[in-house]
Amino acid sequence: MPAPAKAAATTDDREPYTVTRLSIADWLGDDFVAQALHREHRHVTGTIDVSGLMTWDDLNHILSSHRLEPPRMRLSRDGETLVVGDYTTPVATRRHTVWHRLHPAGLHARLQEGASLALVRADELHPPLAHLCEAIERELHTRVQANIYASWTSTEGFGVHWDDHDTIIVQLGGAKRWRIFGPTRPFPLFRDIENPEEAPTNAVADLVLRPGDVLYVPRGVWHAVSADQGIHSLHVTLGLQTHTATDLMAWVSEQLLTHEDWRRDLPLLAPQDIQASVADGLRNRLAQLLDDPDLLTRYRTAMDGQAVGRMVPSLPYIDSVPADGSLRVRLTTARAVLDVGEDTVTLSAAGSTFDFAPEAEGALRLLVDGRTVDLAALADAAGLGLEDIAYLVQELVAGQAATVGILL
Repeated sequence: MPAPAKAAATTDDREPYTVTRLSIADWLGDDFVAQALHREHRHVTGTIDVSGLMTWDDLNHILSSHRLEPPRMRLSRDGETLVVGDYTTPVATRRHTVWHRLHPAGLHARLQEGASLALVRADELHPPLAHLCEAIERELHTRVQANIYASWTSTEGFGVHWDDHDTIIVQLGGAKRWRIFGPTRPFPLFRDIENPEEAPTNAVADLVLRPGDVLYVPRGVWHAVSADQGIHSLHVTLGLQTHTATDLMAWVSEQLLTHEDWRRDLPLLAPQDIQASVADGLRNRLAQLLDDPDLLTRYRTAMDGQAVGRMVPSLPYIDSVPADGSLRVRLTTARAVLDVGEDTVTLSAAGSTFDFAPEAEGALRLLVDGRTVDLAALADAAGLGLEDIAYLVQELVAGQAATVGILL
């Protein structure tokens, strides 16, 4: 299939860390959701402009300015995790705690020997990756986590393995070889009743990713990865949280707590006929809920409203948001849900629910769309005064659904 037009990684100079409104269709094709998602791997070349997304200098800065204890940052070789003492120096503080300071010479040596470096949840450390994850979350309605991997040799850091979640891989620098073997157990889970059989021996695809290339790999698909192209490799793996029937039933069971018969103690010591009658009643109640054709949509909406996103404090505004038109605001979650009624506009975000007057709709829509907007623009969109908008934003900040600042 032809490669889609490249999606840029940054916007204007006022928002240096903001990713342009990306679309999965731009990355992986118009038919990705209908044909490939949760089904089969897909590789598209040159689909994204990765400049400004994550560089070697960015990685050096993160490693040198954070205390990254394993498993947050780790080295692996041939499927084994290296001992942290091989590339760090223990430091004891005056308060008798010990942390591991990264030892660059030891790190370089281990990487030259074939180790791969993994940095987990890099979206919590690097704003461009956070905005990239949020762009995907907004479209696929699931939590996305970014892990960074760096390799220098043909040695496989993690061996032939499978992941318990779907992944989207973006090659940031250098080149990486991916061998795809396919699944041996459909849709395996982290907590499962059995493990997949051993990996197939014949690869179904042998690919080399270069900067701007994107690869999608469903969970349970065996794969092996190595930097065997004679050049170092840097890539980000975007892990997609799973939503299975088990997750749905956990949510359904919570909805059923509104009914007394689902809160009552089970008659474990009662005669068999009474137990059968109770079980039949529970079955009927559950069947009524499952008969709802909008059940999965309701579940998705509920999960979106509960998603906490990446919470950010709003210092120094700890007590109130001033009516300053230049102050900027954005939501802390990419999955906020806006419900417009006749008399009320309801926003569900970061696990909280907010009810506002209908006039607030214009301002809330800008925020739900993922924009970073100053208070003056929100006031204009809603036709409200700055004081009213500041009060609205303060409600969101108090509920951890928004953050404010000068730059953001």
